[in-house]
Amino acid sequence: MITASVTDTQDGDDLPEPDIQREHPVRMHISDTVHNILAHYEGESAEIKMNLARILMHGRVGGSGRLIILPVDQGIEHGPARSFAANPAAYDPHYHFRLAIDAGLSAFAAPAGLLAAGADSFAGQIPTILKLNAANSLTVIKDQAVVATVDDAVRLNCAAVGFTLYPGSDAFIGQAEELRIVGQEARAAGLPLLVWSYPRGGLISEQGETALDIIAYAAHVAVELGAHIVKVKLPSEHIEQDAARLAYADRQWSDPVERIRHVVQAAFAGRRLVIFSGGAAKDAESLYQDARAIRDGGGSGSIIGRNSFQRPRSEALAMLNEVVRIYSGTG
Repeated sequence: MITASVTDTQDGDDLPEPDIQREHPVRMHISDTVHNILAHYEGESAEIKMNLARILMHGRVGGSGRLIILPVDQGIEHGPARSFAANPAAYDPHYHFRLAIDAGLSAFAAPAGLLAAGADSFAGQIPTILKLNAANSLTVIKDQAVVATVDDAVRLNCAAVGFTLYPGSDAFIGQAEELRIVGQEARAAGLPLLVWSYPRGGLISEQGETALDIIAYAAHVAVELGAHIVKVKLPSEHIEQDAARLAYADRQWSDPVERIRHVVQAAFAGRRLVIFSGGAAKDAESLYQDARAIRDGGGSGSIIGRNSFQRPRSEALAMLNEVVRIYSGTG
């Protein structure tokens, strides 16, 4: 039930959080910073903007315009042992809910099976994002299967849905068509769309998967196809496309802050939220350097999976605490 428009919001206003299950909606405070972000989403429904606010206002960086999200789709993507053996407690879905909640993160993203395994125990404690498609490491096809529906996301009271797109893959055309349908259904349900935009396959080399021009291209493709939030990998200074080399020749790209700034520019000049993946396991200081570059380059935040749940819980909480401090401007 919606009784007010997000675009009429000023700092200090309390607005109803949309939930078709509630007869009397919860009132939600929205900061000036988040209000300004929501104003970029022209043409979107109040429900879409409310659910974006639901994520942006949650957790320890809530209201700052930054996001820190825990994604746990690696079990299906890479296999359980590769994902969880380093920290056996992570085999339990409840472990991930608790980690995201106790760390004060913005949201928790996962496939339907994992979200359903904790949906009752952790209801209302953190916004969740249902990952609608998935791949697995047992195949060589650069594609993902649609394995859940927007109806599943509504049933699980999710705040958004997620979808992986492979720009460059021979499967891209089919994926883009699937994304059109998913996006239409998500908008009808009032759920924002988070797109994992991961270039691979086709003419893209392994080094090119994180090339600056390719990552910027991937971010732009995602927002053109309707993503409200884009997840990309951190860009390197490599330029992959010969045809794009001239466009990048006027400056040096050794500074990661400048590379982040360019990727954000490619996402409608910063009118869409762009978050960056933590990638494979790395030392904590490297994660902190990445977060500072994202912050200083105007990125919207981090989505950190393996670097969170593959650490012992105490180490993960300490690491995430420092990432919170960085995005809060104190680290």
